[in-house]
Amino acid sequence: MGDVLSLVEQVQERADLEKADKLAQKLQKGKSFDLSDLRDQLAQIGQMGGMAALLDKLPAHMQANASAAASAVNEKSMRRQMGIIDSMTPRERRRPETIDNSRKRRIANGAGVQIAEVNRLLKQFDQMQKTMKKLFKGGMIKNMMRGMAGRLPSGFGR
Repeated sequence: MGDVLSLVEQVQERADLEKADKLAQKLQKGKSFDLSDLRDQLAQIGQMGGMAALLDKLPAHMQANASAAASAVNEKSMRRQMGIIDSMTPRERRRPETIDNSRKRRIANGAGVQIAEVNRLLKQFDQMQKTMKKLFKGGMIKNMMRGMAGRLPSGFGR
């Protein structure tokens, strides 16, 4: 349990709570999660020591479930994903459905990756976007936060 508390403290210290709050408000209003939001989230995970460092602080019974996610998201792939997003125009980040094959080629060249990696990122992003919509549309996030009230340190999840 001590590691979980240190994880919460680390998140409070290093995470940009203002950005996280803006993202939560954006999603609650029904606006969609875009690639700029994804890039911000990846950067915040990197500032906290990466996915492996965060997962090490989880209790053992939770680590088993999260280890598959950790293997899929390592530091190198996070930097590549951020590079791919950085190679996009602001309009492409807001509306990834506008990215056609010629744009994918330009993005891949700009990021120094293969087109398949751009396709993989866009597919993963599409799945994440659908999941985020489901979570916020059904009020699942609000219910989780309400259920955790009193269990988190003061000031967390304002």
